[in-house]
Amino acid sequence: MTPSPGKVPVWDRFVRVFHWSLVASFATAYLNTEHIGLVHKGAGYLALALIAARCVWGFTAPSPHARFASFVPTPRRLWAYLSQLVRGREPRHLGHNPAGAVMIMYLLCATTVIGLTGFLMTTDAFWGNELVETLHVGTVDVTLIAIAIHVAANLYESLRHRDNMFKAMITGEKNAPADTRRLL
Repeated sequence: MTPSPGKVPVWDRFVRVFHWSLVASFATAYLNTEHIGLVHKGAGYLALALIAARCVWGFTAPSPHARFASFVPTPRRLWAYLSQLVRGREPRHLGHNPAGAVMIMYLLCATTVIGLTGFLMTTDAFWGNELVETLHVGTVDVTLIAIAIHVAANLYESLRHRDNMFKAMITGEKNAPADTRRLL
């Protein structure tokens, strides 16, 4: 991918297609709960398949920003970033910032729990199991809050660092770091 002038490639095509496909599958499953049928279940299974593919890509991707090793923070790095964020001095990150990385990991894990508990509710062993159903619905509720925080954080970062995060997840490009723009 050849970036636009003043831009650098960050999110590869796989990551972008994965992201928007997961958004669509989650929304489809969430909006089709009146009669839990093929659409709801199919969207849930698609979400699980997407997450499985993203996990593989997270360890094998040629793009550095797609690899988990490049963005999953240590507790120390996360704490340092949050301390800077509270003071309004957080640095811009070309890929995921440490807080964003934790959110991504939460969303992947929570969506996996939602999909697996949804599947379990279709089995003989867990059909009608109140604990599994409570875990399924409760995880959806907490995940909806996390999604709202995720969108708000991306809006904040877009404004704070003058880099449209929503557009970047479509084009794959972000503004080049200020110290390299004069070289481009």
